[in-house]
Amino acid sequence: MKFKFTDTKVDSVFGMTDDIKKNLTYFNTNKDTISILWNQNNTPVTLEIDNTIIELQPNQLITTTYLHYVSYQKTEKPLTAFMFNRPFYCIRDHDSEVSCNGILFFGTQELPIVTIPEDQKRKFSTLYEIFIDEFSTSDKIQGDMLQMLLKRLIIICTRLAKEQLTLKKLNNEQIDLVRRFNVLVDEHFKTKRKVSDYADLLFKSPKTLSNIFALYNQSSPQQIILSRIALEAKRLINYTDKQNQEIAYDLGFNDPAHFSSFFKKMTNYSPTKYRELNKN
Repeated sequence: MKFKFTDTKVDSVFGMTDDIKKNLTYFNTNKDTISILWNQNNTPVTLEIDNTIIELQPNQLITTTYLHYVSYQKTEKPLTAFMFNRPFYCIRDHDSEVSCNGILFFGTQELPIVTIPEDQKRKFSTLYEIFIDEFSTSDKIQGDMLQMLLKRLIIICTRLAKEQLTLKKLNNEQIDLVRRFNVLVDEHFKTKRKVSDYADLLFKSPKTLSNIFALYNQSSPQQIILSRIALEAKRLINYTDKQNQEIAYDLGFNDPAHFSSFFKKMTNYSPTKYRELNKN
């Protein structure tokens, strides 16, 4: 089963399938695609995100953005997917309408997995059936209806995420600050390496950022910046033909030796050794 809604006037796309591995080429996903993946099976489903194996348990959902590299090569069972691009539904534009919806889309630093409680399974199943019905109804307001249903799905998942993830200590403003910091790191990590750089962009002090992240998890803002650089280095090694020197310059290192030292410190392997270990 696969459905796709498109509006060529604004280049918006929204699709849904009960088997993303089988139907991935149908949706022609690109750099703007955001996905909500849902395991509706009675057993776990395996997928790979940024070279990390994820086992999605029954009735769990995970969100990915265009910043992630997702592979379904190891996925052996059907995996339900909702996929949309920013013109169809922009997370940032809806922040004021959906309180804290950003906690599902923190950027590359988080892979939020949400578990559907037993008493909410019927709610999700009903919403799923309504999606199918609406995709089958082609009229002038179909796009509006689908956007409304997607918004409802995001709201429900957001409420569960706030309960299940390590977010109870944070208020809405603090949650949004964590998300915006991660998004800024994704945008500027090649040129901005200091916490103070991001504190300035957020109109906060470095100490304020550190205190909030101490409440949220054990990774400091500086660790997140360095981890983001290391993640991109791994991606370039795993998914491109670029050599170590090219990667070093791409990531803002003036000296390849400095990059090699940084990479080994972050991963315990030199770039060359890491490349050898991860050859298919």
